[in-house]
Amino acid sequence: MLTELRVRNFAVVEEAVLEFGPGLSVLSGETGAGKSILVEALALLVGGRPSPDMIRAGAGRARIEARFEVEGVEGIASLCEQAGVDHDDGWLILRRELRREGRHRAWVNGSPATTRLLRELGERLVELHGQHEHQRLLDRGHQRRILDAFGRHEALVAKTAAAFDTLRDLDARLARVRQTVREGRERADYLRFKCDEIAAASLSPDEDEVLETEARRLTHSEELIELSGLLHHRLYEAEGSVVDQLGELGNRLDALVTIDPAASLFRDLHEAALRSVEELGLGLAPYRDAIEHDPRRLDEIRLRQDLLYRLKRKYGDSLAEVIRTGEEARRELERIDGADDEIARLEAGREEAAAELAERASRLSERRRRTAEALSEAVNAALPDLGLRGGRLAVQLVGDGEIRRLGTERVEFLVSLNPGFQPAPLRRVASGGEMSRLMLALEAALIEVDELPILVFDEIDAGIGGEVAHRIADRLIRLSAAHQVLVVTHLAQIAARANAHYSIGKTTEGEATRTSVRALTGGERVLEVARMLGGDPDSRASRAHAEELLAGQI
Repeated sequence: MLTELRVRNFAVVEEAVLEFGPGLSVLSGETGAGKSILVEALALLVGGRPSPDMIRAGAGRARIEARFEVEGVEGIASLCEQAGVDHDDGWLILRRELRREGRHRAWVNGSPATTRLLRELGERLVELHGQHEHQRLLDRGHQRRILDAFGRHEALVAKTAAAFDTLRDLDARLARVRQTVREGRERADYLRFKCDEIAAASLSPDEDEVLETEARRLTHSEELIELSGLLHHRLYEAEGSVVDQLGELGNRLDALVTIDPAASLFRDLHEAALRSVEELGLGLAPYRDAIEHDPRRLDEIRLRQDLLYRLKRKYGDSLAEVIRTGEEARRELERIDGADDEIARLEAGREEAAAELAERASRLSERRRRTAEALSEAVNAALPDLGLRGGRLAVQLVGDGEIRRLGTERVEFLVSLNPGFQPAPLRRVASGGEMSRLMLALEAALIEVDELPILVFDEIDAGIGGEVAHRIADRLIRLSAAHQVLVVTHLAQIAARANAHYSIGKTTEGEATRTSVRALTGGERVLEVARMLGGDPDSRASRAHAEELLAGQI
């Protein structure tokens, strides 16, 4: 429900604040006062297209803000969550600012928002009808949604769309697998060669490093034997070796300690040094004996290193990458070899999905045909009461046999508003007032299924009066039991039945024109209804007539 609308510097409105409640609210005023401007402001707020002339002359920017109670309105919470907008406590505040210089801006609950978000939120809140841009009834997609809502087809439409998406997904997967097979078969021999070559090498990730270490030892084996033997001899085996010399020095150290016991620390260090040198000398002997001088083994290593180098040059910078390349080639070969089985499985699934889609689309088409007739009858029965005597709505279903996501057929509303004329597409026939009355008939037919909380009708009463005006008022009252209804009207019969009445007035001061809005109660409302009746609002007879109308006695 719209609870408050604030407009500042929009068109000729300098500033206006309107508070709305449930039920039926009307806006009235003399011709040219700017009644429709407030509807245009609301349309702009829910995603309409702005233009520079919407900003009041002399002002740099215009601002429109509205507060909505959205508790229980489907889709609002998810849209806010997706957009990262705070949404709690059941309220939604939309604000839009137009600027002569710089970009226009929009906010939802204080967070910057896109026009698209405003439009998506508006589609779940407000239906606007009349002489402004925001007429979704002219859109064939919206006409289809109306038909499906009237027939309660939404679940079947969703199932049809899901079946279509499943079939499309299977087609895409089939295309990918077939493409893989075509490409794979052309390179299967290469993949097989790659797998065999890498597998035959029996690689380990660090083999090249191990071989390099072994090759270096074999290449320098004679030098290693000579050096390790010399060190063993000098440190341990020779007369006067380092070990012998350290032993003699130990005797000297004992003498030192005898003289000065405080030097015993040096004896411990000497013993540790002697043991280390002795261990070093002894250890060099088995190291020397273990060194092999094997030219044949070195040749084998060089051949193996050459193989590893060629594999790395072809398949990766390291042996780990070469191994991974072989595994990937093997998996690709497995996919190619198993692709025929996968294609057969996907084709079977596609055939089943196509049959399911065809069955659902056929059921949807049949239900739409029945619903199209029922909706036409319901609307046509209401048109005479709405001043469109001789008017006729036909719901046309056009299809070429191709099944699309939302069914086989395209839905289009055709209308004839005068006897003797063939129905033509709605967008080429109806005026704003006629469009509003036609939508009123549709809304009356949809009252039990339409979940939009707010309905706005602009200039719904163009060219009518008398008994038809009472019938339109009756329809609006019935709609207002299930929706919040806002109407811009010239008719006293409608204004008198409203739960709230707002008067739009215009004043001119020099070259400046201002539009003001005020809520009417009591005597003010009587005077306005008397004016709308066409009489002199200051005469007792006109006021009495207005009072009777307001009291429901006429």
